[in-house]
Amino acid sequence: MAEQEQERINFEAALELQRQLNEREEVPAEATQSQTINWSDLVVLRYKQSYFKGMKYEEIRPIFEKVWDQTNNFIPMDSEDKEKVTKKKSGGTRKKTLARKRASEKKSEESSKRQKNEDAAADYEQEKAELRFWLKVAQDDEESVNPEILSTKYPIVDWEYQLLGQVGGKDFEVYKLTRADGSASYHGNIQAFLRRLDREDLSTLYRLVQERFQYHPLEGRNLLLWGDMRMIFDPDEKDDIWMNQLDWKLLRWKLHENCGVHTLFMDGTLMQINMLVEKKYPLIKDLLEKMLNLQLEAEEESTMAFELLKFIKSQIEEQ
Repeated sequence: MAEQEQERINFEAALELQRQLNEREEVPAEATQSQTINWSDLVVLRYKQSYFKGMKYEEIRPIFEKVWDQTNNFIPMDSEDKEKVTKKKSGGTRKKTLARKRASEKKSEESSKRQKNEDAAADYEQEKAELRFWLKVAQDDEESVNPEILSTKYPIVDWEYQLLGQVGGKDFEVYKLTRADGSASYHGNIQAFLRRLDREDLSTLYRLVQERFQYHPLEGRNLLLWGDMRMIFDPDEKDDIWMNQLDWKLLRWKLHENCGVHTLFMDGTLMQINMLVEKKYPLIKDLLEKMLNLQLEAEEESTMAFELLKFIKSQIEEQ
């Protein structure tokens, strides 16, 4: 406690000394922070004698300089350092303001994006409601693809046409598909392929048929398969099949979603037009309108079914 009391007395003495020096204008106010002590000054000598009587010079000087530095290092509120502090605080405030502004802008942007998504979803629902007029949901009684088999299947590595004999006086003809695991499946015609294969299998089969056609002349059912597959993947606009579309009597319009192909069935004829859902074919406007009026047969409402109807509608509007 004695040491603390002495520190307080020394501090008050230094303050009084500084005040008297400032009054004499020997130490300008703006220079007090860097002013050194003039030990020959009469005021300094007087305070040395009054407050530090009995102490040696070597003991007095460090005590007095310590207190002198403490008082002169004090930052007045109107000093230049205060401006730096104020600027620092102001800079921090601006950063916080900018951060809040960015957060607000981001929130507004997210809200706007969310609103746009909601509007787009509402528009799509409205569009689907209109497209439903051209969609007919109907289950296919014929054998179709099994999703579980597709998920574990092996790729097709070979195909061949086989005549297995006669049934009721008619030839029993099939296409045999062989997969990489040695398993085989048998299909009677192109529609059987479309019902049971997925897009990958269908594309693989077309590649294999093309390779066979390049090195061996195809005849009969093999040539027919090549023509059916070529119609799907690489149609020729100059082919005679696209002629007389006004005379086509549509019977059904069906979607095979498993392989992404839709088919036009004609009344009174064996002709079928098989097309990829995303590909544009040389169909005239009148026929496209007949397709919509006939309605698309699908096993369920799906994105693919709605996108196909939308695609056909866009082609009508383009012509």
